[in-house]
Amino acid sequence: MPRPSVIEIYAPLHSGFETILTSEALALIAKLHQAFEGRRQVLLKARTERQVRIDAGELPDFLPATLVIREGEWRISPLPPALRCRRTEITGPVERKMIINALNSGADSYMADFEDSNAPNWFNQIQGQINLRDAIHGTISYTSEAGKEYRLRDKVATLQIRPRGWHLDEKHVLVDGQRVSGGIFDFALAFFHNAKEQIARGAGPFYYLPKMESHLEARLWNDIFCMAQDELGIPRGTIKATVLIETILAAFEMEEILYELREHSAGLNAGRWDYIFSCIKKFKENKDFCLANRSAITMTAPFMRAYALSLVKACHKRDAPAIGGMAALIPIKNDPEANEKALAGVRADKARDAVDGFDGGWVAHPGLVPIAHEEFVKVLGDAPNQWGKQRDDVQFCAADLLNFVPEQPITEAGLRNNINVGIHYLGSWLAGNGCVPIHNLMEDAATAEISRSQVWQWVRSPKGVLDDDRKVDAVLVRNLIQQELEKVKATVTAQGENATNYEQAAKIFEEMSLSDPYVEFLTLPLYETMN
Repeated sequence: MPRPSVIEIYAPLHSGFETILTSEALALIAKLHQAFEGRRQVLLKARTERQVRIDAGELPDFLPATLVIREGEWRISPLPPALRCRRTEITGPVERKMIINALNSGADSYMADFEDSNAPNWFNQIQGQINLRDAIHGTISYTSEAGKEYRLRDKVATLQIRPRGWHLDEKHVLVDGQRVSGGIFDFALAFFHNAKEQIARGAGPFYYLPKMESHLEARLWNDIFCMAQDELGIPRGTIKATVLIETILAAFEMEEILYELREHSAGLNAGRWDYIFSCIKKFKENKDFCLANRSAITMTAPFMRAYALSLVKACHKRDAPAIGGMAALIPIKNDPEANEKALAGVRADKARDAVDGFDGGWVAHPGLVPIAHEEFVKVLGDAPNQWGKQRDDVQFCAADLLNFVPEQPITEAGLRNNINVGIHYLGSWLAGNGCVPIHNLMEDAATAEISRSQVWQWVRSPKGVLDDDRKVDAVLVRNLIQQELEKVKATVTAQGENATNYEQAAKIFEEMSLSDPYVEFLTLPLYETMN
């Protein structure tokens, strides 16, 4: 019989935290940690080993060993009614007012995020759990400083919850002297406190799973789901989870990922911003690889087109939802012309997704829900989804997924934008805000990762040359960092924010962009500095 675990918490227990960090909930975390932490570490080591091979020139391909899965006749388990219509999904961090607004937005689904759009300080993580519990039980409310009250309407979006990825720890909680997985921590608390209520309401428990790089990582989640359901006496298969395909390696294992989670699968999502970041990160040492300005890397780029259509084909082949990625544009106040241009961009994005066969797509702002919904209705009509659109016409090979163009333009404006967005986002993240409107786009950790990774590669790649023939180098980057820092500080000061964090953010951005070795995730060292 295994001995009881020693659970230690090295963080303040603010008012109400004791209702989340109960002995029973912590016991579930400890049990999952004991059973699966070893496998998590093995999988993280496998990521590192594969990166070494890719740095040496290895290219990913479809797995010969899993051909039988790709050619097999199987389907995911049937989905509950709450997940059959997902034309519009809104996302955002687990902040109290934002949860209410998102659930009231008119979207079919709301992904409450403990990951990329949430700065994972201790307060945000546990207060976020309190906020979700209150929302799920229908008791959530919020009153602003101006006295405005926010409450849930009778009809709300279906809630899905995104825990942190496998690479992230929860540093404040130790089990037998080991840090617990951030993903297990987030999932276990939300599941323990809410699953039975969600089942009673016919709307859960549903999750989004981020940052995976292989079907073996999906298998780990599936086994965790099985144990968690057994522990609470909930039938296996009750949990449903959508996997974000946001790494280039996962794109080669989409059907295998669906297969591993087939009892618990709710389909796949095209997490486009992290996907672009993953491509840059994985092939950062390849001298033949160098992407253009971020603004030029659209969903019509050949490698992005192959990725999106392959995802639709893989999902519909298995009766699984295919959900399109984020339109980062947001409504623009006090500038009708710019606002109309932004809304037109959202319309075009969702129209393309709907025609391609996606069953729905993401937006970052409640004001965009009607626009996205309208574009999907134009294609789907009254149908809740288009799983029947099989896309047998789509035939892509490994080379198509690796056809990384465009390489140009790389401009000073593009370089400045990367630096400006990186500094601005990092400063906000350090202050506890992981979802930041910058230059009329809603930015999260993924876009900050693209920004610093592009700068890192442009400095090192022989193709990192501006359109005026200047080579991107450390001197140029340092000069522009100082100039863009002053712009960011002026912007946030004008908005009434404290600019102190942005000096530190600029130093971090410079270090991450110019130093060797490349840091795999920006958030890893940053998390260690966060209170």
